[in-house]
Amino acid sequence: MSLHFSVLASGSTGNAVYVGTENQKLLVDAGLSGKNTEALFKQVEINIKDLAGILVTHEHSDHIKGVGIIARKYNLPIYANEKTWAAMEPLIGQVSTDQKFIFPTGTTKAFGDLEVESFGVSHDAAEPMFYAFHHNGKKLTLITDTGYVSDRMKGIIKGSDVFIFESNHDVEMLRMGRYPWSIKRRILSDVGHVSNEDAALAMADVITDNTKHIYLAHLSLDNNMKELAKMSVTQVLESKEIAVGQQLYIHDTDPKIPTKISYV
Repeated sequence: MSLHFSVLASGSTGNAVYVGTENQKLLVDAGLSGKNTEALFKQVEINIKDLAGILVTHEHSDHIKGVGIIARKYNLPIYANEKTWAAMEPLIGQVSTDQKFIFPTGTTKAFGDLEVESFGVSHDAAEPMFYAFHHNGKKLTLITDTGYVSDRMKGIIKGSDVFIFESNHDVEMLRMGRYPWSIKRRILSDVGHVSNEDAALAMADVITDNTKHIYLAHLSLDNNMKELAKMSVTQVLESKEIAVGQQLYIHDTDPKIPTKISYV
């Protein structure tokens, strides 16, 4: 098995992504209950007992709700940077000292034949970071929960074979929706979430001939729709002469239904 993955769940109700090779298997975030996380792994036919660890992006509940539960039950190491550890430790329950590992932002850590590169994003958490996975010349990047995509981020993620990329909201749906203005302002800010259009503009800068698949992630239940996100992203990319459906394919993710195991 080459580099492969499943977006187990994606959205404001909970996030979890499985990434693995033949020899190493990792979970990024566990923002659902332990029971639901186990059910998602069963659906994609991956044995949760085979995981080498849990990588945490940041301490918001939709990313860590099940981290402590899963780590304790399966005796898994947890990796996060120091500030994220300080913020999430009171939230995940007691975890054994030998399960706690520091993964500094902006570093690369080898898990057997799988190299994981961490990079900072712009979000209202202690020190949020996401990951690019490297194996046998292939690259998979996970980037959500960022208010914008900086040139620094683009330099790190450019040329990925597969992107799992935030496409959180439609700006007009958000502006006209039921959220209080304080929440709307937070989402629209530089430490909130990227819109469909802003995500697509960032994608256009990092897509290369290597890039074959983009998974639209962390869609808002209230301020977006799968069809709208895909249409908006497609229109922007095609305006940049990127042929969607020919050289590049766009896929949905879901808050409750995992994507099938796919190979990079």
